[in-house]
Parts: sequence; C-alpha cells; structure tokens
Amino acid sequence: MSNPLLKVFRSKINTAVILLITLLGIGVVGYKTLSNASWIDAVYMTVITITTVGFEEAIILDDESKVFTIFLILASVVIVGYAIKVITEYIITKNDVEELKQKKMQKKIDAMSNHIIICGYGRNGRQAAKKLLAHNRPFVVIENDKEVADKYQSELVPFIVGNANEDEVLLQAGLDRANCLISALPNDSDNLFVVLSARQINKRIRIISRASQETTYSKLKLAGANNVILPDMIGGDHMASLVVVPDLVEFIDNLSIVGKTSINIEEIEVEKLYDTSHVKTIANLNLRSKTGCNVIGYKTPEGDYVVNPGADQMLEPNSKVIVLGRPEQIQKLNSLYNIEVE
Repeated sequence: MSNPLLKVFRSKINTAVILLITLLGIGVVGYKTLSNASWIDAVYMTVITITTVGFEEAIILDDESKVFTIFLILASVVIVGYAIKVITEYIITKNDVEELKQKKMQKKIDAMSNHIIICGYGRNGRQAAKKLLAHNRPFVVIENDKEVADKYQSELVPFIVGNANEDEVLLQAGLDRANCLISALPNDSDNLFVVLSARQINKRIRIISRASQETTYSKLKLAGANNVILPDMIGGDHMASLVVVPDLVEFIDNLSIVGKTSINIEEIEVEKLYDTSHVKTIANLNLRSKTGCNVIGYKTPEGDYVVNPGADQMLEPNSKVIVLGRPEQIQKLNSLYNIEVE
C-alpha cells in the first residue's frame, strides 16, 4: 500500500464526516419542525436516535414524527456503519503502510555497504547530507525525533528513528559495514558516547564528530574520533579571514567541490591513474597536457600531505593526489581515467 491509498481513505473519512453532520442537521431540523420541540430537545432526540442508545424520549411523537424517526434510524444505521468502517480501515491501513514503508527502508539499508551514517539531523546533519547527496554517496540518518524523520525522509534520505547512543540502533544502520560515521548531535556528551560505541563495534570505521566546546576536542579524539569539528570556531575563523585576506578567502570559496558539473578540485587515488606495480612520478602521468589539470597536493600512504609537490614526486601505492582545474578539465580527467564522481 502507498501514500495515495491513504489519501483515498482520508477523502472517504471527510465524506463520512459530512454525511454524519448532514444527518445530525436533518434530524434536528426535522424534530424541531414536526414536533415543535425546543432546540435542545431536538438535538437530544437526534443524538439518541442516531446512536440507538434507547434513552427516554424528550418529546411526544405523533405519527409524522414516528415515521421521520424510522427513516432517521435507518439512515443512521447506514451512515454510522459506513463511518465506522472507513475509520477502522484507515487506522489499520495507516499502520500497515507505516510498517511496510519501514520494512522497505530497512531492506534498502541492509543492502548498503561502505556507506556513511549521520547521527542527528539538525543544521550540521542536514548540511552533511546535502553534500553527500551532491556527491552521490550512500548514507543513512539516525534521528531520535520522529517528526523530523517524517518531515525529511525520502527515497534519497533514508532514516532510522532511534537513539544513536544505543548499539542496536547503530547496528540497524549498518555500522559494521559502514565506511564513515558523522556524529552531529547537539550535545557533546551524546557525541562522545556515540564515538565510543562506534569505535568498539567497528575498529576500522572513520569517525567524524561535532563538538561545541573546545574542552571536548581531546576527549572525542581519545574516544576514537578521527576528526573533530568545531563549527563555531570554523565560522569565526572564516569571518576573521575575510577581514585579513578577503580576496584569498573569496577565491577559495569559489572553488566548488559540489555537484558533477561544477567541480574544481578532485581527490584521486593513484591506483585509478596508473598501475602502481611500477611506481611513476607526477611528470610521468603528464596530467597537465592530457587534461589541463594541475596537481596541487599529494597525500602519502602514511597520511602526510605535500603541498604543491614537484614533478619528480613519486606516486606510491595507497596514496592520493589532489588536482585543481576548471570544471570541464576535471570532467575530462574523470572521463579519461573512468573515474566516477562521488
């Protein structure tokens, strides 16, 4: 069953409500007109007739009023029965749809591997999801607030409603198969607990955590976080940089790394560029003449960075190069080496 089916039931419920109100109105006006009853007596008689509770009549019924009552009872049996049927079906169907929807979402999550888990869907979590969507990276969101999950959940943004501090919820999100976890919860203590739990379950996963206080930084690193981000510090540093070196910062801001057609910077594993069984240098690859891109950085297998490496830089296995170019040059590089944009 799908959401359109629920919309059909909602329209049926609206019809049932209108019929009930109409029936009530006809009953009140009928008793008021035929029996010259007061408004309160007319309402009372209509309600006890429609609900068939069998209380004592408030007015004396003549033959016309009795005939009217018979037709009111027959109409109420049909309309009230229809209303009860529609409401009952709607409740059952809604539960079934939610259950099927959750099962479908869980099946999709169970099929994921090397994906990213985002804990918390606040401002930082939503921004992380936006970036991952732009790079077509599969991810799962763990959010404790069901209203937030219902609001943002879609085929592209799968949600698990639960507490990210619980191991069962992390495993439900596929933590044992995940490549990276982003803990973007608003509370530092919650982030610390998530990092500890995630590191115990998956020793190899990369963990990126948000922190509000500088004092939490070292604790999160000790707990197992590979990277700790302080959003307030980054924001303040960026604003100060716009004062000190405004043109440089503006230039860096214009280096887009979002989307498939507007990428200026790309990080590429050397294994995608050549057969590393015979180590080559940057000059050997000749990327500049082939694609127009420049190698502006090199990451060694040990994780050290070399800025603006020389042409004689050896490109060892398990290392990466960072290239800079115009979007069309980056696209040419990706096309030439069959590199999928993530």
